Amino acid sequence: MPAASQGIICRVESMLILSKTARVFSKPPKSNIFGLLRSFSVCPRRLFCHKLVLGIETSCDDTAAAVVDEAGHVLGEAMHSQTEVHLKTGGIVPPVAQQLHRENIQRIVEETLSASRVSPQDLSAIATTIKPGLALSLGVGLSFSLQLVNRFKRPFIPIHHMEAHALTIRLTNEVEFPFLVLLISGGHCLLALVRGVSDFLLLGKSLDIAPGDMLDKVARRLSLIKHPEYSTMSGGKAIEHLAKQGNRFHFTINPPMQNAKNCDFSFTGLQHVINKLITRKEKEEGIEEGQILSSAADIAAVVQHTTARHLAMRTYRAILFCKQKDLLPPANAVLVVSGGVASNLYIRRALEIVADATQCTLLCPPPRLCTDNGVMIAWNGIERLRAGLGILHDVEDIRYEPKCPLGVDISKEVAEAAIKVPRLKMTI
Repeated sequence: MPAASQGIICRVESMLILSKTARVFSKPPKSNIFGLLRSFSVCPRRLFCHKLVLGIETSCDDTAAAVVDEAGHVLGEAMHSQTEVHLKTGGIVPPVAQQLHRENIQRIVEETLSASRVSPQDLSAIATTIKPGLALSLGVGLSFSLQLVNRFKRPFIPIHHMEAHALTIRLTNEVEFPFLVLLISGGHCLLALVRGVSDFLLLGKSLDIAPGDMLDKVARRLSLIKHPEYSTMSGGKAIEHLAKQGNRFHFTINPPMQNAKNCDFSFTGLQHVINKLITRKEKEEGIEEGQILSSAADIAAVVQHTTARHLAMRTYRAILFCKQKDLLPPANAVLVVSGGVASNLYIRRALEIVADATQCTLLCPPPRLCTDNGVMIAWNGIERLRAGLGILHDVEDIRYEPKCPLGVDISKEVAEAAIKVPRLKMTI
């Protein structure tokens, strides 16, 4: 058959598939799903006797996919990062993120399946992040996944992004339920007790912005992108590296919410304090906004230390609460820290001090699995397959949810306990 005719047939088939999901998405990504089928029809089929899940992640600004088996083996993965693009715009622009997801998702899934030597027909299920996240980004991943599901008749497993972060540790370590998890990233900040695959008790969350978002904004205010050494780094990573050269004792800033005896967080006030400090130092040094302060390293050091103290003390209270209520085992309790900010080694050290003080074991996924990735989505799919939870064979009414809580909120009960946290010497 001539190539032109093949192209017409593929386009017609694509239109038929897309019409099934038109009620969910008005503008689905222009992806040639049937190219996937053709690319594997020429390869010998491998025989798999165990569960295989394809995970797809597009909740924010990374297009990622992975195939993971039930033993926790990552058979293949691929990712396209949008960091460089968003650094130039000073933050994530949702329509730009959406377009980049559309341009890259088919390639990323193809590369993942090719690296895995897995055909779509070999998959036990397709797992995809549908909540929470940027609406435009979530829509791309879900629309593409539904096309795969409909074409290859695979079960679909909708994934909660925070649940995936929380359970990643069970891929890399032998961790039994229950355990405490602190999820810290550019979009989220929460403390939860994990009692099962989809059984969470929310102890506290950020009342405003996430720590990663705050660190990114401070980095932009310090104009670190203009510094050659930090120009290609995310804001949070730039702050961490610059802080190594600074003196955290040069400025004194108290952590937020010191008098609130709960496990909630707040970072907006800290950001405002730092912004005022930067403005004052700019006047003192006689420079305009946009130029790099001579005291930038000291400011980076103090904002990182204050953030670490705030996270550590709220986590300390959460551990004490859980032990008081017998929610964690008295011995060998586990504290898991995950999410992009968990890769900050200074913050991780502060949390190690808390873990030591409470006789807990601190566990963190490797840095590459702390940030958004396809592996954690695929693994969450494996966990749900094994537990028989949330496996859908009818995807007609599936929707993405930009905002979605995690588990049962017991933060009021935590506040009512009013647990006083002993002072800790944060020598980091």
